Amino acid sequence: MTSQANFGVDPKLTSILGASYTSTERALCELVDNAWDADANLVRITLPTPLTDDPIVIEDDGSGMTEVEVREIYLRIANDRLSRSRDERTSGKRRRVKGRKGIGKFAGLAAAGSMTFESTAGGVRTSVEIRRALLLDHHGYRDLETIDLPISATPTAAGHGSKVTLRKLDHTRRFPSPDVLKGLLVRVYGREEDFRILVNDERLEVADVGGTPHVVEFFNPDVGPVKVTWIIADKPLRKGEVGFAFRVAGKIVGPPSLCGLDEVEDIPEKVRQRIYGEIEADGLHSHVTADWGNLVEDSIPLQDIKARVRADSEAHLRDVCKTEVAQAQARLRREYQRRIEMLPEHRRKNAANAVERVIQKWFPEGDAKVRILVDLVLDALEKDDYFSICEALVNARGSDVAAIAECLHEFGLVDMAMMVQQAKTRMFVLDEIERLARSDTTLEAEIHRAIENNLWIFGSQYGLLASNKTLGRIISDYVGEKHKRKRLAHRPDLFLSQAHKGPKLLIEFKRPSQSVGRQAESQAREYRDDLTPSNGPMEILVLGGSVDKSMSAVYETRDIVFRSYAHVIGNARSEIEWLLSELSTTRSEPRRLAPEISDELSHR
Repeated sequence: MTSQANFGVDPKLTSILGASYTSTERALCELVDNAWDADANLVRITLPTPLTDDPIVIEDDGSGMTEVEVREIYLRIANDRLSRSRDERTSGKRRRVKGRKGIGKFAGLAAAGSMTFESTAGGVRTSVEIRRALLLDHHGYRDLETIDLPISATPTAAGHGSKVTLRKLDHTRRFPSPDVLKGLLVRVYGREEDFRILVNDERLEVADVGGTPHVVEFFNPDVGPVKVTWIIADKPLRKGEVGFAFRVAGKIVGPPSLCGLDEVEDIPEKVRQRIYGEIEADGLHSHVTADWGNLVEDSIPLQDIKARVRADSEAHLRDVCKTEVAQAQARLRREYQRRIEMLPEHRRKNAANAVERVIQKWFPEGDAKVRILVDLVLDALEKDDYFSICEALVNARGSDVAAIAECLHEFGLVDMAMMVQQAKTRMFVLDEIERLARSDTTLEAEIHRAIENNLWIFGSQYGLLASNKTLGRIISDYVGEKHKRKRLAHRPDLFLSQAHKGPKLLIEFKRPSQSVGRQAESQAREYRDDLTPSNGPMEILVLGGSVDKSMSAVYETRDIVFRSYAHVIGNARSEIEWLLSELSTTRSEPRRLAPEISDELSHR
């Protein structure tokens, strides 16, 4: 016989939902999100003095809730806002809604034994208390909906808004820190023009991001006083947070700008991505678009201010880079000094000099790359095979042919072992490039950066191609002039390389999520026609996530080729696998070679 079954909601679920927050500060941020969704203008957060019994209070002037809404919306678990309305924005200020899952109300139970929610709307204040002990010790109640919660509704002359009071704080947890809380909130709400947050009566500031604030004030003859405040955060910020936000008449106008710092080549990207600042210039009010959504791009005072900000902050960035690079380089030197000291004495000086050259030249490319290169240098110096064979060749000069032939034979075997190691390393690199290429979130610039120094993936004939400052400038000038009216996000991502006295190769990178079609073909021909007269013949390779099925080989010419990342990576992998297979069939007796080289060959 078939019967019906029903879900039961255990009261412990509310405690589980509250415990999902990793810290009290993050739980409080969830309650601030509720105020944002209620179209509040002001949120006041009062934190208690540590080791006291004072409550945490979060109060806002949002739209509030009626008694019916408290009962049917607030007290309904997992009441997804989108299930009630398909509109993803709030009804009043048209803000993008943050609360989606309907469980944020339990954030307060992450640190408190009692949470009281009061909300005022339509001249009535509704109050309901939720106690964690009641939920956990439910005395025979089977389901959450059977628990009685004390609720009251009383008339009031107050306006509208909500208030959450958290009492009986959990003293086994660290008390919430105002500085930590402000640091979390400023990154989300610090640049909102109509949403003020006060923590213990202190407004969020740039310095709350973390780091030492720098302040510069100057006078612009067209707009008056300008105040610039910025910090270099300890860690990279999210995309929407990076740069200087313009605050005009108290309002944030337009997206943040790097004010030209993105054009400074010798400042590492990872440092630029830590800039967080504000430019206060009330005099720019006449240089704002009619909807106050952005600043007028060709405003001369705006450009003057950006230039001044760039000059002042660039100097600070260079100091930060210099200090951090020096500290990181010192750590690397200490780390590798022990390996250098284990080398034969006559090699130590050369090893130290080689490591220093690698650190100085490649450190801007990132710590990981430096480590790979330094390891390769020291690996070569630690292995005696190359050195001993070269010494034997020198000594064999003028000797019989058989001795020279034997030395060359052994040199070839050592070289083969190094080729095996290089091939295995390239397989690892291919795996990482493929991971980028398979992600729809990867940008052109990111896949470009991964491939530009690994052109061997296009085939062995491209392995020796390289770029330089001149080639980079050709592309920079071309893109800047040809596409100066386009937004940066819509400009092509081009890379130009050249073999020694050979033809140039122009690569256009598309997003891995983008298909290469007839439009890409037209653009490629335009590049060729523009660049060939002054730069000579060049091959053009257009890379994308896929090649449009409507494209046919007939559209490809000798100098324009369209390929998907998967196709290129697959070919490169096949070529390396072939090379490893060929090397593994070489079974010449590796006499007088180090055991690890013999093992390397035999394992393949």
